[in-house]
Amino acid sequence: MSSVTQKGQVTIPKPIRERLRLKPGSRVAFDIDEKGDVVLRRADGKKPKSRFAHLVGIAGPGMTTDEIMKMTRGDDWGEP
Repeated sequence: MSSVTQKGQVTIPKPIRERLRLKPGSRVAFDIDEKGDVVLRRADGKKPKSRFAHLVGIAGPGMTTDEIMKMTRGDDWGEP
């Protein structure tokens, strides 16, 4: 939680600065959404990548549903 100074300034908490990748001199915009909440965004319109983006695709294709079923229920599951 931040307080507004006499000059109307607010300190943006470090986790938010890091998430938005804000540096000294970065421009930000404040908006009000339909619920009346204040939303802080980068003024340049760039959205930071998801913090999970670097993980996409590293696990490989994985097992099929049939392979998982055979592994969990035994090799002869579903066989006549």
